Amino acid sequence: MTSTSDMQSAARLFFTSTNIAVAGASSNSSKFGYRIFAWYLAHKLVPTPINPSSPSVNISGQDFATVSSPAKLSDPKSTSLSVITPPAVTKELLKEAKDVGIRSVWLQPGTFDDSILAWAREAWPGALVGGFDKGTRGGEGWCILVDGEKAKKAAENDGKL
Repeated sequence: MTSTSDMQSAARLFFTSTNIAVAGASSNSSKFGYRIFAWYLAHKLVPTPINPSSPSVNISGQDFATVSSPAKLSDPKSTSLSVITPPAVTKELLKEAKDVGIRSVWLQPGTFDDSILAWAREAWPGALVGGFDKGTRGGEGWCILVDGEKAKKAAENDGKL
């Protein structure tokens, strides 16, 4: 378990990356992959959607070209990865993300099990947001829709955005 300040620091760090990618981005407005991608857009951040089964996602009438995996990102070493995939997909996605140098990860609720969370904490020490550690305002665990605003503002206040 990490401390509240560690998780809040990781959440701030997430927003200091030059790029953000959303694994599990979707054109279906009823899915969290859509809602989370739209959240970034509403906060003046334009992420790269990762979706291996679609060449683009449409969010609020605008098309965004997808990439099929973290390895296809233009600059993974300066990218934070927001994950909205089922645990079976998340495990392999995170292995590839680590291999290509993704610098920070936000695991949405429902994207991991205990073993995936433990592995991710070791892979991104101080740079992983996820789980049920103190500091989240929601009961479902650290979620960009609930906790993202505060973390983004903290990064802005640190002068890193």
